[in-house]
Amino acid sequence: MTFPSFYDAAPRLVLRDPLSEFLGAAEGGLIHYGYADAVRLAGHSCPTVAGAYLMTVRSLERLYPDEVPERGAVAVSVREAADDGVAGVMASVATLLTGATENTGFMGIGGRFDRRNLLSFGVGIQGTMAFVRTDTGVGVQATLDSGVVPVDPAMRDLLQRLLSHAASPDEAVQFRILWQERVRRMLVDHADDPRLVGLAAWNGRSGA
Repeated sequence: MTFPSFYDAAPRLVLRDPLSEFLGAAEGGLIHYGYADAVRLAGHSCPTVAGAYLMTVRSLERLYPDEVPERGAVAVSVREAADDGVAGVMASVATLLTGATENTGFMGIGGRFDRRNLLSFGVGIQGTMAFVRTDTGVGVQATLDSGVVPVDPAMRDLLQRLLSHAASPDEAVQFRILWQERVRRMLVDHADDPRLVGLAAWNGRSGA
């Protein structure tokens, strides 16, 4: 399996998962995540996957400034409905990193480690997604503006040619390079850009 080399340069995240520790899946429950994990989950790499990854990583860093974030202890809210646009894709990336699910996740052991009902769609927030610590109630809204990293002007024509089966092999290669170059710029050049991923405190109430 060969991924573009810039995946390794994207921000990484270390989480502590108490369930993983309890079951002996990872020493100390510590799990390391990188952008390649989100790509494996989604099956592709695009601005949506990259944006969701960045929003989740940056939000968890904000919620846990002086400690390792705890997987399974963060509730995730998505502004859009589950079947609207790319909301489901973004939520799946957030679930990967936080463990939050609607009602389909792990139901727990002896009243502990329940991952259900931590993910909600169609929530009245201003941001794209919101993240709240279940232990403290501290929350943050994350807003993604992928327009900060514009599409290469050549992409539109190349995409149309590919979709109509009119593109040459060289054009197909050029498209892939330009596509991943935009993702690279998001994850590497603009990884800390507050214009790309904006964060704001959230009190957990709709419309706040």
